[in-house]
Amino acid sequence: MKRYVCELCGWVYDEAKGLPEQGIAPGTAFDALPEDFVCPLCGVGKEEFAKIET
Repeated sequence: MKRYVCELCGWVYDEAKGLPEQGIAPGTAFDALPEDFVCPLCGVGKEEFAKIET
């Protein structure tokens, strides 16, 4: 599972955890998020996220 960080505010989307409070199940790949997904903290779109290299 991968993690992606919002480059504007630093919020992290963790594929393993998902975002259940927004109906996104654990294990949901970042690429499978809806096209209109926005950062829950600052509201920017998916294009502002970067994969966290481990």
